Amino acid sequence: MKRQLVALLVAGICGAGSAWADMPKNLNIVYVKSPFNLQNMVMKHFGLLEKAFEKDGVTVTWHDITSGAKQAQAMASGDIDMSAVMNTASVLLSNAADNPVYIASGVAHPADVFAIVGKPGSHFTIKDLKGKKVVGPRGTVLHQLLLSALAKEGLTADDVEFISMGLPQSLAAVSSGQADVALLAASLVTKAKSAGCDVVTTAKGLVNVNLVMTATQRFAKNHPEAVQKVVDVEKEALEWIKAHPEEALKIGAEIHGISVEQAKVLADGSNYYQYLTDRDIEGLKEDLAFLKAQGLIKTDLKVEDLVLPTAMAK
Repeated sequence: MKRQLVALLVAGICGAGSAWADMPKNLNIVYVKSPFNLQNMVMKHFGLLEKAFEKDGVTVTWHDITSGAKQAQAMASGDIDMSAVMNTASVLLSNAADNPVYIASGVAHPADVFAIVGKPGSHFTIKDLKGKKVVGPRGTVLHQLLLSALAKEGLTADDVEFISMGLPQSLAAVSSGQADVALLAASLVTKAKSAGCDVVTTAKGLVNVNLVMTATQRFAKNHPEAVQKVVDVEKEALEWIKAHPEEALKIGAEIHGISVEQAKVLADGSNYYQYLTDRDIEGLKEDLAFLKAQGLIKTDLKVEDLVLPTAMAK
């Protein structure tokens, strides 16, 4: 009920453009360049948020937090107001842990660029992962990918030795052979392949990979106009990318340290979008059911209550 009231409040304020809703003094937002979040990279590269909030006297501070689980922790502590990019598995896990995080906008459906990668010379199948050391970020869509891939072959999480670590560390571990398998995304998969690693499987057909922009319950309730402005800036960035694809790819390639050709492959596989559809809502329900079946979530959630009006097409 509380989430429904917040959603109605945001809908009314955003729709009416209410003047009484105060802007915050500061906006603390997570910056996530991976897997290949062009909207986020363009927003930060051109200082679009800073320009949009300048007349309101709002200071914008970007924070580099790549793990969805760590983003949720920072939101729970009050250090972060919004995340420009968060995976829906982390959104669901956060809410299940009584840390309300709402979806403010869509970002990408990059199933093609999320992968399980084996060490150089391995050529593993999913069945070969039994007893192997797997590294990657716990409580993320990549973790969900691992569990989904194992389940499809009749295996469970207990059949592998999973060690939670950040993406750059996971790349280093698998490339050096210190880990048998790593959970990686986008440019890190490209770099792993360049180091001789082999892709075991991508997320396509296994996990409904959905990256979204999020806001804490507190921030969405107290500053709905600020949430709407951030969503509007993201939309502006996406429209600029569509109008200037070559320049956008050069920006992304430089930030990721890859070629423009590699950047184009990642962008083409990212499937950028703005508004959630009914299929996205169904995908959230499917993800919730899977996470509950795996014992990662033990409470009931109504996924519709986690989606702000700003995330749905009017």
